[in-house]
Amino acid sequence: MDLNNRNTVNYLLLPMSAVFYLLSSIRRALYRIGFFSTHHFDVPVVVVGNITVGGTGKTPIVIALVEHFKAQGKKVGVVSRGYGGKYRGKASILVGEDAGVVQLGDEPVLIYQQTNVLVMVNKSRARAVRELIEQHQVDIVISDDGLQHYAMGRTIEIAVVDGKRRFGNGWFLPAGPLRESLARLKSVDFVINNGAQHIVHIAEYTSKLIPKSFVNLSTDVVQPLDFFERIDCHGVAGIGHPQRFFDTLSELGAVVEPHAFADHHNFTEKDLSFAEDYPIIMTAKDCVKCKQFATKQMWYLHSETELSDDFLEELDKKL
Repeated sequence: MDLNNRNTVNYLLLPMSAVFYLLSSIRRALYRIGFFSTHHFDVPVVVVGNITVGGTGKTPIVIALVEHFKAQGKKVGVVSRGYGGKYRGKASILVGEDAGVVQLGDEPVLIYQQTNVLVMVNKSRARAVRELIEQHQVDIVISDDGLQHYAMGRTIEIAVVDGKRRFGNGWFLPAGPLRESLARLKSVDFVINNGAQHIVHIAEYTSKLIPKSFVNLSTDVVQPLDFFERIDCHGVAGIGHPQRFFDTLSELGAVVEPHAFADHHNFTEKDLSFAEDYPIIMTAKDCVKCKQFATKQMWYLHSETELSDDFLEELDKKL
């Protein structure tokens, strides 16, 4: 369903959106007055989340923040719910050789592979934070998503906004994409406008996902960004906003046949069996789910998030 426009189906769902808004507002109020407990910690906890559903680019920003703090000599830990994974246990579990993408989901595995830091998965993020601190003596914890996980205390809140789609049709779930009201942005420490052409509000900081290279999924061979220029390719994306990825490939000169899948789609070999024997280019998040059946025709676009210097300076001051 299109959450960026106001069509007939969206209007029909408005009564349910009113119920969602009421329940979410009551829930947050109960945390504020202490009816529900919030767990606080002795080390800084930085939450990177959003107020909408769908991809806003949180995970690449988490990776960039991990690298920022690692460069300062800090031992960094990351917590995640492990959305899309099959793990349903109550105990926290670390991403690693014994627990991969099928169990824990694509985002925790991607963060682990690209940063080599401790990534702990638990539906209860507060428990995961506590165990990272007690068992692994981390200096700082970053939560991938979790802005609405009020049981987890936090030192810094960062809300990521899609620079192009913004807040969709402006309605609450399920008629629109909003998890919380726009007023929630006034209470966070930072708002990052991800991928915008211009700043909409003076209080927003910018971030950009910068393509770096193409990497072969089977051989790890790295090729420059013009490698697929004027070449027919299959573009594959199972992310919140796949068109943005396809547009990026086109801007790099590839002739793209797009194949969009649902966010966090668990890929099978059959999903990537296309009639035309073109190279297959996917996102870094999707490629972690395709390693077991990778061929030399499969590539992913390696990109890195660039955070503004003024944002990082202000973040360090608050910590």
